[in-house]
Amino acid sequence: MSDVMQNNSDYPHQTPGNFPFSQKEKEGKIERVFSFDVNEEELKWHTDEKDRLVTILESDGWEFQMENSLPTKMMNGQEIFIPKFVWHRVIKGEGSLKISILEFD
Repeated sequence: MSDVMQNNSDYPHQTPGNFPFSQKEKEGKIERVFSFDVNEEELKWHTDEKDRLVTILESDGWEFQMENSLPTKMMNGQEIFIPKFVWHRVIKGEGSLKISILEFD
């Protein structure tokens, strides 16, 4: 697994506008959208520098996977807590994925 993991936060190796998602800030949260036509190879294992609470706003078959765990389907309204520095990734589904992210220091 280590050959596909990235030791970084939210793909910082990519230049602005070259992410596998679009995002905007809304009411103190990050609203992020992964398009239905995103290239699966861009969805990398990564870690984040802060704890996060992710709320699934829209998901059509997308999955979430944490290190040493099997992937699980993301359901609308579901909340996922991601501790900082824990490896994780999303796995592409059929449609787009829309999430809300709340970060904690």
